[in-house]
Amino acid sequence: MKFITWNVNGLRAIAKKGFKEWVAETRPTALFLQEIKSLSSQIKEDEFLPEGYTMYWHSAQKPGYSGTAALCRIPPLSMSTLEIPEFDSEGRCQILEFDDLYVMNAYFPNSQEGGKRLDYKIAFCNAFYKKASQLSQSSKGVLMCGDFNIAHKPIDLAHPKANEDSPGYLPEERAWMDFFTEKGFVDIFRTFNQQPHQYTWWSYRSNARANNVGWRIDYFCTDSKTAPRVRKSEILAQVTGSDHCPVLIEL
Repeated sequence: MKFITWNVNGLRAIAKKGFKEWVAETRPTALFLQEIKSLSSQIKEDEFLPEGYTMYWHSAQKPGYSGTAALCRIPPLSMSTLEIPEFDSEGRCQILEFDDLYVMNAYFPNSQEGGKRLDYKIAFCNAFYKKASQLSQSSKGVLMCGDFNIAHKPIDLAHPKANEDSPGYLPEERAWMDFFTEKGFVDIFRTFNQQPHQYTWWSYRSNARANNVGWRIDYFCTDSKTAPRVRKSEILAQVTGSDHCPVLIEL
């Protein structure tokens, strides 16, 4: 099975940038999207959905904002959410159940300048952890993916010292990632690649992507029993169309 996660920064925008052709060529078992910024009524699925895929939506109530979605070749047995109104209203997390696996597709909040939304973000993080822990008690594995909006360690961003007070690298956010991984959840990419300069997001400013001045804030994580099933993890930095790039794993 091949899974890909990607913050597309607007589904309607990415649909005009060769997205459908890329999915048809890449053929993931499922593709998990964040920041879709659209409702199902705002876009024709045949504009971005290749043959053989079904789309599962979890849009935000606010138009043009947030939201998650999944394109699946294998239909999930069920789809649910965190069932917490303050997060569901922003389309923050969808949970898809497959035969032997739960997948949590999440778009973590941005804590914003000055930590304006830090309390909301940490509340989401804790709710996400609680649900992942509950799911991991089942016989099925748990796979978590999406834009976490957190660079965990200094290796995960180009200028850690200069960004210690920046949203996405605040001490509270890094402490939560410490807690999350210490509880047995695995940052899969780092089990395969310990090299620096591996990023998934670049600012549109100052030619950051061309100069690879970025952050690694998009993840695949697993519970401990699923980690041994992963045989490959790769950042697809060559894929353009968003300020984020896709991340791939194979089970």
